[in-house]
Amino acid sequence: MAARPRFMGLRQIPLTRVVSLGFGLLVGAAVSLVLFMMVKANVQNTFSLLNDKAILIIQSMERQVRGYLDQMEDAVVALKVLLDEDQITLSDKEGVLADLSAALAANSRITVLLITDPKGETYGVYKAPNGKLWPFRKASDVPGGVRHALPEVMPSSRPVWGPLVTNSSGVFANVTVPIVQDGKPVAYLTAATSMSSLGDAVRALDEGPDSTTFIINGEDELIVHSDQHLLLTGGSPQATLPAPVARFGDPVLAGVPTGEHFSTFQKAADLGIEVLGIEANGEDFILMRVPITGYSETPWIIGQYFRGTSVSREIRRLSGSAVVGFGAMIVAVLLAIWLGRRVARPLRDIAEQSEHVGRLALDEVTPLPRSRVKELDQVALAFNAMVIGLKAMNTYVPRSLFRKLMRLGIDRAAMAREAELTMLFSDIVGFTAVSEHLTAAETAELLNEHFGLLVEAVEGEGGTVDKFVGDGMLAFWGAPDARADHAVAAVRTAQRISQAVKTWNQQQIAAGRPAMRLRIGLHSGSVVVGNVGALDRWNYTIVGDAVNVCERLQSLGREVAPDDEVVILASDATITRLPPGCVCAPVGSHRLRGRSGDVEVWKLDADADPALLRDVDGQVAAE
Repeated sequence: MAARPRFMGLRQIPLTRVVSLGFGLLVGAAVSLVLFMMVKANVQNTFSLLNDKAILIIQSMERQVRGYLDQMEDAVVALKVLLDEDQITLSDKEGVLADLSAALAANSRITVLLITDPKGETYGVYKAPNGKLWPFRKASDVPGGVRHALPEVMPSSRPVWGPLVTNSSGVFANVTVPIVQDGKPVAYLTAATSMSSLGDAVRALDEGPDSTTFIINGEDELIVHSDQHLLLTGGSPQATLPAPVARFGDPVLAGVPTGEHFSTFQKAADLGIEVLGIEANGEDFILMRVPITGYSETPWIIGQYFRGTSVSREIRRLSGSAVVGFGAMIVAVLLAIWLGRRVARPLRDIAEQSEHVGRLALDEVTPLPRSRVKELDQVALAFNAMVIGLKAMNTYVPRSLFRKLMRLGIDRAAMAREAELTMLFSDIVGFTAVSEHLTAAETAELLNEHFGLLVEAVEGEGGTVDKFVGDGMLAFWGAPDARADHAVAAVRTAQRISQAVKTWNQQQIAAGRPAMRLRIGLHSGSVVVGNVGALDRWNYTIVGDAVNVCERLQSLGREVAPDDEVVILASDATITRLPPGCVCAPVGSHRLRGRSGDVEVWKLDADADPALLRDVDGQVAAE
């Protein structure tokens, strides 16, 4: 067994791809390294400063909010101690109101203090924006009708922050503690603060006219906004607080859902601070926000945004330099790939055209173009000359034989040997008389058209055309490809030729041209097949007595059926190799010219369908 090629079975990569990708990767790697080092240094410096600024601003806001609300919580706890110890007697409502008024007057952060008894009745003190105190004995007596729903509070509970309360007076955050006596809650103390007061405290953190602070509750409702009259983007708010963010009319806050997340603010992100870039009304803004929990049922979002002229300019500069550098890298890689493809394209063309030559599809070969590269130009010239020579040789050597010899290997397949084959010899009846009325060109055209029909039928059944002899043709089956069904294939070919000739005759008669009659002889026997000839002039052919028998059978057709359009005669040696059911009739024993003994001759049905013999191929091959 021949050794297996080393690279057989491995996936092969086109040379153009290797060269172009190699150039591209080399250039891309070099440019990317320089670009990476430059951008990395700038990014680290710029975003380190931006991270520190974001953290400082948001943490300051969070401390301010928590400090404001925690002091309010501490005041409630201090009052709870007095009420729990009955130092403020709940049964003395007037005294309670007086004490609550004093506590409210002393605490600037608390807007409302109220007591809720077990029956749900509420009374307390409300501090108006002008500082005036309004004691009330039921909630409806206070301006704005401050009402709230008690949160779930246990006797041992710490201060519990309830949901925000909204009425005509504004929005109120509230905290509730139980008043516990003898281990049982006897009432609930609630302190509320106006979010506008908290907003005043938060506004103090504004960094001037170019920044805005805000607080949003968990239901996407804006409850604090430092720009109550003129927005940073220009124009006035479209609604009073509290209001949904979308209805308030601040384009910066409305653009949060589509804002660009700055993932490079990793230090701020690690602390829960989100930094966004937002474009509104043609300006760039930087928005920073963080959730704050513990003062409502849902977290609040506190944050600040400011004009990003300086910051965004730096970010854009970095982004621009990165984009330009990346673009330059892409261009360099594409140029390298293009250059690689240009260099390797001639070699790719040679490989593609060589593949056609390997398949002997010489009609599909396109001449290679000349090249400015000396070596490539020499290869192109030599290749084109080789193709011209192959086409010329293929004109005189049967194409089917050429392909078989190339596939099997000329040295092995063309070596002369003895083999059992089936041969077919055809001849046109009365061609000499027909050609007398034709010019030389017309005669050649007629023969070429006729032989074209015959060759197509032979090659369609895997046969080999040996030669054309005048108006006759010799073909055989069983070499160079060995096959057990060579007789069956030869008979099918004869029947296909009969059908093709009869169809061609009908077209000739319809066109007013003469038809032709054909004799076909078939014989199976032992012959010598292979290269026969002189050292510089070999011919792959068959030689032997069986070839003469085949030619004599064809000649016998003029005696057996002189008037048939197509007559097919076969020897007993061929008929015995056919499966049962073949349509044929004996015509007796005949002594052929040049033969000492008689030959049993059979006449095949020229109108039989060749497909009838296809179903027995497997049976014949097995036999």
